[in-house]
Amino acid sequence: MELMKGRPEDIAGRLDKEIRVYDLLDSLDIKYERTDHEEANTMEACNEIDRILDVIICKNLFLCNRQETQFYLLMMPGDKPFKTKDISQQINSARLSFGKPEYMEEFLDIKPGAVSIMGLMNDKENKVQLLIDKPVIESEFIGCHPCVSTSSLKIKTSDVLKKYLPAIGHEAIVVDLPEVIEE
Repeated sequence: MELMKGRPEDIAGRLDKEIRVYDLLDSLDIKYERTDHEEANTMEACNEIDRILDVIICKNLFLCNRQETQFYLLMMPGDKPFKTKDISQQINSARLSFGKPEYMEEFLDIKPGAVSIMGLMNDKENKVQLLIDKPVIESEFIGCHPCVSTSSLKIKTSDVLKKYLPAIGHEAIVVDLPEVIEE
């Protein structure tokens, strides 16, 4: 794996949804670095990629309420424990669980394993609320997939917050998840 600046020179064999990410980032004058790799759809597979990118290891979780009427994309450090009650209290939504893959594909045009903040560009009707854990917001860079799990990007957090999110009509809610699960 090698770290490269910007979009791939040769786009043959790449999915349209990945190219749309590069097109949008380029149109917003957002600089990014990229590495291509084998499919990475587990946190273990992402650890090596994150060492190459030198970014905070993020878990991206697609969540919904019990009625499947409210959907969330949660970005949090990969080494932090996750308990639904910790997030439910902060966003006033009881009974959160993992959202079904079909909703993920319908709203974000991504499959499990490629969940990423970049998928929000496909959520034209704002069905998915972005939640970002405080340590991710406070980091200089964010690592994410460009809607596929065979490439990863390194983008300045400030560019994501100040350029990308406003351009796609989404806002982030900052949450503060505990470091340790309380028994």
